[in-house]
Amino acid sequence: MARLSRRGFAQASLGALIAGCAPRGAPDLIVHGGPIYTGLAEMPVEALRIRDGVFAVVGSLADARANARGAREIDLGGAAAFPGFTDGHVHLAGVGAASLTLDLVGVASIAEMQARLRDYSPAHAEGPIYGRGWIETHWPERRFPNRADLDAVVGDRPVLLERIDGHAAIANSAALQLAGIDNATPNPAGGAIERDASGAATGMLIDNAVALVQSRFPAPTPAMVREALLQGARLYASRGWTGVHNMSTSLAEAELFQQFAANGELPLSADIYLTPEDAASVLERGPYGEGAVKVRGVKLYMDGALGSRGAALLAPYSDARNSSGLLVTPVEEIAAMIGRARAKNVQIATHAIGDRGNRLVLDAYRDAFADDPQALRAARFRIEHAQVVAPEDIPRFGAQGIIASMQPSHAISDLHFAPARLGRARLAGAYAWRSLLDSGATIVGGSDAPVEKGDPLIEFYAATHRHDLSGFAGPDWRLEQTITRAEALRLFTAAPAFASFSEGERGTIEVGMRANVSAFSVDLMTAEPAAIPTAKAVLTISNGDITHDGR
Repeated sequence: MARLSRRGFAQASLGALIAGCAPRGAPDLIVHGGPIYTGLAEMPVEALRIRDGVFAVVGSLADARANARGAREIDLGGAAAFPGFTDGHVHLAGVGAASLTLDLVGVASIAEMQARLRDYSPAHAEGPIYGRGWIETHWPERRFPNRADLDAVVGDRPVLLERIDGHAAIANSAALQLAGIDNATPNPAGGAIERDASGAATGMLIDNAVALVQSRFPAPTPAMVREALLQGARLYASRGWTGVHNMSTSLAEAELFQQFAANGELPLSADIYLTPEDAASVLERGPYGEGAVKVRGVKLYMDGALGSRGAALLAPYSDARNSSGLLVTPVEEIAAMIGRARAKNVQIATHAIGDRGNRLVLDAYRDAFADDPQALRAARFRIEHAQVVAPEDIPRFGAQGIIASMQPSHAISDLHFAPARLGRARLAGAYAWRSLLDSGATIVGGSDAPVEKGDPLIEFYAATHRHDLSGFAGPDWRLEQTITRAEALRLFTAAPAFASFSEGERGTIEVGMRANVSAFSVDLMTAEPAAIPTAKAVLTISNGDITHDGR
């Protein structure tokens, strides 16, 4: 999701020097004092030793200490360590930008949204106001906000407040006027201007319609983008992430990632997927980059989001029979981009949420490789979200070799309203992790932050327990779609490595692999479910460097 952020914000040898890792000559690092899960076997090991950014010893503490004079030792104090967690779908600049704009995450009503806007506006007295994070599904008003709600608080300058999924926003009258939107303005391709019964624009803008207003707002300055990206990366390291697959990345952001890595400022690895607007660099030269940062491919959009009824469905929404969602990008444009990517071995990751959206992407991938289906498998193309899939299409992921890039927390957020949107029958293919894995698909786990919090513990909890953070699960939540803890661990370790062609370097703890470790205050493999999302990251090691120490 997080669509608007794209406009604003062979195994290594033991002695090999890996760019971005700890420098040669640094003291060895020994980690022990808690269970250490390698991702290769069910039982944990006792200790590990890191040298020159890679694992040198994995096994007993005695072996780790042997011939290791001068090594630094870290005692986990009972915390549990795992292969480094990678967020397989995040918008890192958007994560950091949340602190620079009006934060609407958690607002419980239109009245509370108005209160936050009222408190924010005096301290930001010049220029348009931009905010993000609201979601109306639990509000007592039981409706989307409208322009009058915002006009009542700020009427003298433009206000644009983005829904948490990044696929809808509410604009006040001044913002609509700035964009030239009136009651006669037609819907743009791939978007909708919501209207009331009289035909008047309500201020609600869906998918591509948001750009009509957002394009008139001042663009973030380079300094703002730099600060947002750094803040996001540092926050992520503190949560236990050692790597990210950064989606909808602008070329300017990609260059910042590379600069940060070169300067030793980037506390994690980053595999980057560019926006279509900035895709020329990778489509002309193919994947590029080295060390901690690599530009892998391009992120495309097939449809919108379920909450704002923009996800493209095969049949109308159960709670809006006049709508089946939106196709954000024409199918022929998707096909053309796939063709260009195939010619340069560039990876494609396409956003698809609705069952029609997912089918169209599966079809487009299949058709582009009709002459050589095995080449499609080797390309490791991805579908981002894969939230609602027709049951008959689920086996196609494994059969075609398409990676399902999914975010478990979406289920425990969306299932509060998804039954109303979809009806009971379509829930059979919604957030269907178990069915996809059983059919042979590879699932990469992520968070889609800032749509969700971006906490690996919440994602792990959601994948294995499928209850919301209060412990609630509704009768239509399909608890049979949960996965095992070992499977969930692979979602955030080995699977992201495979999806980024990095399985020979990371994803497991074994001798010769990059030294990426995520340690948490609870043992994810044995703790009671309720204890997992309330735990904390206590140690993060990325490419041999300690990037967070919260012991």
